[in-house]
Amino acid sequence: MHQKIVLEGGRKLKGEVTVSGAKNAALKLMAASLLLDDTCEIYNVPELTDVCTMTKLLKTLGADVDYNKSEQKVVINAANIDNIEAHYDFVSTMRASFIVLGSLLGRFNEAKVALPGGCSIGERRIDLHIKGLEALGAQVKIESGYVIARAKKLTGSKIYLDRPSVGATENIMLAAVLAEGATILSNAAQEPEIIDLANFINAMGGDISGAGTSEIIINGVKQEDLRPLSYTTIPDRIEAGTYIAAIVATRGKAVIRNIFPNHLSAVTSKVIEMGGKISILDPFSIEVSAGGKLGSVNIVTQPYPGFPTDLQSPFVSALAVSEGISIITENIYENRFRQLGELRRMGADVQQESNKAIIKGVRELTGAQVIATDLRAGAALIVAGLCAEGVSEVKDIHHVDRGYEKIVEKLSNLGANISRLELDETNLDVKINNIDENLL
Repeated sequence: MHQKIVLEGGRKLKGEVTVSGAKNAALKLMAASLLLDDTCEIYNVPELTDVCTMTKLLKTLGADVDYNKSEQKVVINAANIDNIEAHYDFVSTMRASFIVLGSLLGRFNEAKVALPGGCSIGERRIDLHIKGLEALGAQVKIESGYVIARAKKLTGSKIYLDRPSVGATENIMLAAVLAEGATILSNAAQEPEIIDLANFINAMGGDISGAGTSEIIINGVKQEDLRPLSYTTIPDRIEAGTYIAAIVATRGKAVIRNIFPNHLSAVTSKVIEMGGKISILDPFSIEVSAGGKLGSVNIVTQPYPGFPTDLQSPFVSALAVSEGISIITENIYENRFRQLGELRRMGADVQQESNKAIIKGVRELTGAQVIATDLRAGAALIVAGLCAEGVSEVKDIHHVDRGYEKIVEKLSNLGANISRLELDETNLDVKINNIDENLL
């Protein structure tokens, strides 16, 4: 079914919203389960299409996977893996599935994984993945759209990453868990999801230290050292940051629960700089508020602990209705401003110059029909629609469903007038779910 989100803007978001488990952590934990020839239970797993895709992929490899959406729980038994090929149909739609490369290679000394896909936000090179796996002793080649890696055995090594790549850090960590000896990974990515993966592996019986710093040490263990485990995924800092942007953009006041506030320091500091307010209520909750007047800020996306690239899109929307001129510099992906043309349809004064978005704040946006070109662009358009005058329609929301659990329900609970509209492929049969009459 084709779907779109229909929303009427102009309402301040108020109330409380609870953040789901982190997509970018849960998917990697699921991939890491392949190292274990027994059962693991993963809790706080969000109900997302990406999680469904990873579930299907693990099943094709021979794993027994039970995904209980209502309990947000995934139980994986990878004892009977009989296939080391991750097919293009899965990896082409979700880059995170490429991380099974490290798990399969680490456990079976061979893997065949399709080159990664996902949102079309720019080039996502795998050179550092290959460099790291080769340093561990693997022979790696690319053939017919697949990465094929084989090793007689994997041996720990000193590896320096030319840039702190999250994916390369994860793949090298996974491949090194069962390698002989110690692996020292320098200039590693420091994202909270890296720490969560290391904690998961250690709970399984692995030996990883330094996660969250630029140097990670993986001491190899034996297969028989690994054990079954139960583990709870960290909260999704990107989902939380998106709700922060939406609350600020609508000049609202709301509480965000189930978060780690320190994961969002770069984001909340910018909100304060804009003139918004952030109050830490307890170790897992913050209150976000914004008055009628907000100012401009400059943002530069950087690897963690810098401002996350995944949140610059929603913040473009918030800054589009703030006073003054803001500049967002995108240093991670070259095609991350694809939403700007759609925002201009809503009255935003935004221009792109090379890797910078120049945002001149306007008094208000106006509702329009727009198209989500990728996951975070879709979130940005929803944020824009929430603060726009009139009705907006956001199409191609399958992108949004990859990373935001129950976004319509959560925004509705915050007071937004927002609903889904479903159409069949011929657009002849229309089913409307909970749309207020004044939207039609």
